[in-house]
Amino acid sequence: MRERDPSPTASFFGPRGALSRALPAYEERPAQRALADAAHEVLRDGGTLLAEAGTGTGKTLAYLLPAVELGRRVVVSTGTKNLQQQLVDKDIPILARALGRDLNVAVMKGRANYLCLLHFGSFAKAGSFRHLEEIPMFRAVEDWAPATDTGDRAEIEDLPDGVSFWREISAASENCIGQACTDFDACWVTRMRQRALEADIVVVNHHLLCADLAVKESSYGAVIPEYDTLIVDEAHLLEDVATQYFGQALSVHRFEDLCRDVERELTAARLDARELRVEVEAVRRRAEGFFRLLAGERGQRLREGWMSARLAEEAGALLMRLDGLKTAILAQPERPEALNGLALRTQEINDRARFLMQAEDDAHVYFVESRGRTEILRATPIDVSSLLRELLFAQVRSVVLTSATLAVDGGFAYLRERLGLTPTRELTLASPFDFARQAVLYVPREMPEPQSPAFARAAARQVRELLDISRGRAFVLFTSYANLNAVAEQLAGDVPYPLLMQGEAPKPVLLDLFRRTENAVLLATSSFWQGVDVVGEQLSCVIIDKLPFASPADPVVGARIDRLRHRGGNPFADYQVPGAVLTLKQGLGRLIRSAADRGILAILDSRLLSRGYGRRFLESLPPARLVHELDDVRAFFAGWSPPAVETAREAGGR
Repeated sequence: MRERDPSPTASFFGPRGALSRALPAYEERPAQRALADAAHEVLRDGGTLLAEAGTGTGKTLAYLLPAVELGRRVVVSTGTKNLQQQLVDKDIPILARALGRDLNVAVMKGRANYLCLLHFGSFAKAGSFRHLEEIPMFRAVEDWAPATDTGDRAEIEDLPDGVSFWREISAASENCIGQACTDFDACWVTRMRQRALEADIVVVNHHLLCADLAVKESSYGAVIPEYDTLIVDEAHLLEDVATQYFGQALSVHRFEDLCRDVERELTAARLDARELRVEVEAVRRRAEGFFRLLAGERGQRLREGWMSARLAEEAGALLMRLDGLKTAILAQPERPEALNGLALRTQEINDRARFLMQAEDDAHVYFVESRGRTEILRATPIDVSSLLRELLFAQVRSVVLTSATLAVDGGFAYLRERLGLTPTRELTLASPFDFARQAVLYVPREMPEPQSPAFARAAARQVRELLDISRGRAFVLFTSYANLNAVAEQLAGDVPYPLLMQGEAPKPVLLDLFRRTENAVLLATSSFWQGVDVVGEQLSCVIIDKLPFASPADPVVGARIDRLRHRGGNPFADYQVPGAVLTLKQGLGRLIRSAADRGILAILDSRLLSRGYGRRFLESLPPARLVHELDDVRAFFAGWSPPAVETAREAGGR
């Protein structure tokens, strides 16, 4: 019987191992070695590892080492594109330096990140700009396109995320005509996939991972090459991302984009096609009329037969016009291949519209969502666990799922249920940070109920006192924009520290400004609760307004609550509390990011102390000392007295 390969971790993570030679400041961490050993066994022998590795464990290198030593392709999926880039720019180079060899790594992002050569050419000939200020941005794309080696828009500095023309020139699947394209071999997505086919480690993000699963059965085919070994970092985000990608949605913009693309291709091909142009305009008018009426259904859960007679009439007319548009496209003699792709796209939009309008599938919840002035008709799966189990976990030989926040009540029952997992091994590794020394958890004993009109005023008083103690340098995180705005209004002009608010600038700009502004205070909502890293005294306080329960008024949350209740479960105890625990752990995790960090964690919600479920939250949080009086917070802060004179600027912006 052949002996199994020994674990590579001993000679790498040990006190005189390869990593210590590559990083002079390296300190051996037993939890990192334990995670690496567990990952090595699962990747080698098969199975599923579910591992919570607290902040500071060094989990990235712990799973990367056994992955690169495995000898076959491993897909590593991260929570966001930013984390994906950090893996490629920071962690993998450290690993390569420690191993003393180059690593064969490929990076894959969603198709919409890449330039489409075919549509770029068409737009350059016949495209029109919705906003004239975008013309210089397109000129920057024209300068970049001949020189790029990847086609990834991230290479273009200062290209805003929301620039409208990019949708028309990207390689998004809805624009793609596949192997029929004359630029297929030169296509940046084709090249990206070829690099991935030749790589040992393929770094993707959850959005691409789930999008790839959702399109595998479509005419576009898979983007990620075949794999049987998967590592999912930031695994707590997977359910939400899968919910987005296995759902369906339509807005008036989808119809407008279709119409513009047809008109552009006709102009580029110099086709008159008057009847086709008439059909295009008819689709545009009918879509505008339908979505205008749809605003009346905003926020409602939609069920079979939900449409009024007027709305049903508009819906029927829109579907008829889509049929007419497809017929008119296919009637064009000697039409370019791009028009064939648009005929297929028209049919797919038609099929999606019928599915959404009928609202017949009990596995989905249907609703209308508003974003700004745009109404979006959505169908979202109520439960993605069976989809993930069948399409993802049942298809791979080995999978490691890890994050700093996975466990609730000391175990993984909640995550197993939500993701459809049957782990062969579970592992909980505490953070190496000394929270009892580095942080204090402040929960006031008496606060108004969060639903009370008096809550925002009381919260603002607490925030003001805490900011005086920490001298600003704080994140104040809210569960709603309503609370954010109410507290911000009361703090304005009453706090002697620079106040930054979510929405005033893009997230990366705000974070950079926070890091560079001494004593800054950032007021933000959900998007700043995770994936944000500020190390050092610049962030010395994290305040959370209330326990982050998902609102039952949200159609998806409401549908999941109903399903659990109908199955005899306890939605609050089994779904709402565990979900809120994980979110709270993420929010509080912004504070202690290194062994040198110290500061205040504050939750302004007395239900942690007065309700029975509060114990579940407290037992799941890092073991910081719990206090209830501001004097105790002052004493903690005075006990380590960070230098009052040193600022981020004076410390070299470190």
